[in-house]
Amino acid sequence: MELLIKALPWIQIIISVGLAGLILLQRSGAELGGAFGGGDGGGGTLYTRRGFEKVVFFMSIIFAVAFILINFGALLLGK
Repeated sequence: MELLIKALPWIQIIISVGLAGLILLQRSGAELGGAFGGGDGGGGTLYTRRGFEKVVFFMSIIFAVAFILINFGALLLGK
C-alpha cells in the first residue's frame, strides 16, 4: 500500500501529460472567428471522426476517466 501511495503522484503526472497531448492532437471544431461570435467556417455540417482521429478521441476519453479515478483513489487513500 505504501508503494501505491508513493507512486500515485507520478501516475497522475504521466496521465495528465498524456491527456494534454491527446487533447492537443484533436482537430479544432471552429476557427478563431467562431470563438468571437463570427462564422464558424464549417457551415454547420456534421463531422465524422475516422481512423487515427477516432483513436485519439477514444484514448482521450479513457485517459480522462483514468485521471478522475486515480484522483479519487488518491483522495480515498488520504494523500
